[in-house]
Amino acid sequence: MSDSIADKKGATAVERAQSQSQYSLEELIACGEGKLFGPNTPRLPSGPMRMVDRITWISASGGPFGQGELRAEFDIDPSLWFFACHFPGDPVMPGCLGLDAMWQLIGFFLAWSGHRGLGRALGVDEVRFFGQVQPQVKIVSYQIDIKRVITRRLIMATADASLAADGQKIYTASGLRVGLFEGAAMLQPGSGAKV
Repeated sequence: MSDSIADKKGATAVERAQSQSQYSLEELIACGEGKLFGPNTPRLPSGPMRMVDRITWISASGGPFGQGELRAEFDIDPSLWFFACHFPGDPVMPGCLGLDAMWQLIGFFLAWSGHRGLGRALGVDEVRFFGQVQPQVKIVSYQIDIKRVITRRLIMATADASLAADGQKIYTASGLRVGLFEGAAMLQPGSGAKV
């Protein structure tokens, strides 16, 4: 990996991030460690919960809503941890992991856009499954279409998304919401944080 975005000089943080439209596995791992976009920025999960291997395109404009889009991929290998337990003799990637990847990528979009805070999934309006990811699939592709980014007391993005298995769309989700929070204390029960 070259210099992290957090270390590049001569431009604002947003300009540095938005000058890059693709991200490698190494850079996504660095995002999970808080090293890609700097401190207090949304992170991807680490280890087996990171459901993305590369981002093939990210843009602040474009997509059907003109508010930004992101495309990413996840390599499927029959030895992935979830196939052994979900379900023995009938292996399939849990649909919730594909949904979580969509939330992960919306959080990444917010970090790439220069927003700060801890990212958390806030909900989804509708999810539809009309296929499944089985061990013989080679690549899962994600398409994230940003609908709106709200930058008030709470920073929140809403998006629609889809997941394709080897090019065939098999999941869709609409009204996905991810918010950013200042500090973990705000996320605890009884903190008074309102979403």
